[in-house]
Amino acid sequence: MFEGITNALTDVLGSFRGQLTESNIRDGMGKVRNALLEADVAYDVAKAFCDRVVEEAVGEKVLKSLRPEQQIVGIVFQELVNLMGPVDHSIEVRRGETTVLMMCGLQGSGKTTTCGKLARMLKEQGAKPMLVAADLQRPAAIEQLKVIGEQIGVPVYSEDPAKSNPVQVCVNGRKAAGQQGCNLLILDTAGRLHVDDALMKELQEIDNKLMPHQCLLVCDAMTGQDAVKSAAAFNEALELDGVIFTKLDGDTRGGAVLSVKEVTGVPIKFVGMGEQLDKLEPFHADRMAQRILGQGDVATLLETAQKVLDQDEMARQQEKMLAGKFTLDDFLKSMEQITKMGPMKSLMKMIPGMGQLSQAIDEAQGMDPDKDVKRLRAMIQSMTLDERQNPDKIDRSRKSRIASGSGTEPQQVTELLKQFKTMSGMMQKMAGLSMMDRFKAVRGMESELMNPAGPAFQREKQRSKRGPELRDQFRDKKKDARKSAKAQKKKNRKK
Repeated sequence: MFEGITNALTDVLGSFRGQLTESNIRDGMGKVRNALLEADVAYDVAKAFCDRVVEEAVGEKVLKSLRPEQQIVGIVFQELVNLMGPVDHSIEVRRGETTVLMMCGLQGSGKTTTCGKLARMLKEQGAKPMLVAADLQRPAAIEQLKVIGEQIGVPVYSEDPAKSNPVQVCVNGRKAAGQQGCNLLILDTAGRLHVDDALMKELQEIDNKLMPHQCLLVCDAMTGQDAVKSAAAFNEALELDGVIFTKLDGDTRGGAVLSVKEVTGVPIKFVGMGEQLDKLEPFHADRMAQRILGQGDVATLLETAQKVLDQDEMARQQEKMLAGKFTLDDFLKSMEQITKMGPMKSLMKMIPGMGQLSQAIDEAQGMDPDKDVKRLRAMIQSMTLDERQNPDKIDRSRKSRIASGSGTEPQQVTELLKQFKTMSGMMQKMAGLSMMDRFKAVRGMESELMNPAGPAFQREKQRSKRGPELRDQFRDKKKDARKSAKAQKKKNRKK
């Protein structure tokens, strides 16, 4: 997401490190405007954004400052925040009454699943939600909502589509919520393949009858400017309170996310970052701006870690590190903890400065951190318990056995053992450091990884260049060389 925009901004802002003039600022922002348009940002939004940045950047204060390139980065960051924010995530649930949320959107936008995600999130915050299956156009939607409700432990109110209508279902659903002690009602209304009069009339009737506290639109981020157009149409008919974008974890260019607030005036409240029912996050304009500028998103990374990681297990591992008893078993548990947080490439993009490494991995053939983690897991699981606890015992024959059992090469097992030895020593040192010293140590690791002359970067570069076919050829040549050597030994013995 936003890769085209991020690359353009990184190149342009990097070019400002030399002499800064009004001319090169305008030229640079022209390139940024083109990147925004390629990412499907609305033309008026892209033009206005770049004009505002130029207007701020060509002032005497910036041009004559000691570090003008940093001033421009600050201006671009603030304009991105202004473009997407401010955002209010609060959904007030008042005591003694039922808060009604009306969910609407086009068919296929992920509206029904998002209803479940929102109900799950608000339930964790102390609310008692009920879902109402008011989408009578698509019978499968009722069954889908019932399945989701069962998964998250939330009651679902539904009626026979042939004997009722959407407005009556919603009214009866509110009565049922009061009877069952639920203080939050989420209405899953009908969608269409496109905006039409019949859909808007039905939604307006529900809106007038139930007077929901908030009306939220669910948009598919993959649809680009179509999402912005539908948001404008829904807002005109219903006066939306917020937008929820789905599929932001997919291959989307991000134009709709940057455009919808400017075009409609409706803020983005939440974003869906996956299909699972726990993959709904509050939208933060400042964090998204940091990602777009390639500065990572440490706040979201830490929040994810607190939710997903087993804190007791992490504490036990830290104690082992301090005692110098960190084993390959502990290493495997650490990797499994990290993989719970999401794909490795996505996590790398949240770490400041690691976006470039993630981009290099995307561009390099044969490089995939998630596959590497699976390969490491297979190698460790192919070892005996004694070998995991005492890796120094793993000699040449054991490496061959481990490689055979894990579908890898002995050389890869050797590389794993080297990495573990280096990492365990480093982690043992870091375990006793303060938070600030740990941060400095991580930045040092990052510099080594990104250094083109560094060993880690060169190893990955060579692996990516070689590719699967060349690696197979290299392996075959080694086998042929061994056969030739054996044949030569036999001849020598005969002589």
